[in-house]
Amino acid sequence: MRFRLTPQDNSFYDLFSQQSAHLVTGSAVLTRVLGADMAGREELAKEMKEIEHAADESTHEILRKVNSSFITPFDREDIYKLASTLDDCMDHMESAVDCITLYRINQLPDGVASQVEVLVRMSELTADAMPRLRSMKDLAEYWIEINRLENQGDQVYRRLLAELFDGDLKATAILKLKDVVEGLEAAIDAFETVAHTVESIAVKES
Repeated sequence: MRFRLTPQDNSFYDLFSQQSAHLVTGSAVLTRVLGADMAGREELAKEMKEIEHAADESTHEILRKVNSSFITPFDREDIYKLASTLDDCMDHMESAVDCITLYRINQLPDGVASQVEVLVRMSELTADAMPRLRSMKDLAEYWIEINRLENQGDQVYRRLLAELFDGDLKATAILKLKDVVEGLEAAIDAFETVAHTVESIAVKES
């Protein structure tokens, strides 16, 4: 265990918890988008954009605090990376919602709902894990489960792509749906990067 002789700013833990809470809210909106009509999706896209802005502000607050703090709870580069990758998760989810709305996609493949289910679970696990950074305990189950979910998401993603190119859809429809599917896959990958970052921090601090 690393010992420190100078006080450190523990508010970082609260900020990471706040940042991850936005992901839970965002994934809930993403779920609602799937069952909404076109008008409803436009309203939800606006709501998602507001959540994304709030998440951005949380990210910026963490970065401002890093730059103004003499002592941080763990390495500055790890704080930067964790804040950045959490922000990536939200950005990709918001982008997927934006594509669904802008492209005015009426029917989404069934596998998209499976991708969203994975993202909802990942966001919940991530939000649950962030407060445990304070003690660096009981985190292994978190990154193991995130890795399992990412593998599950990969399988869904590959099946979705195969279905898109194996059907009778027009090229423009395929491209639109591919943007959505790839955006959700990017969000899933970003959550795994968060988990890898947490694992790296835990190893360094143990």
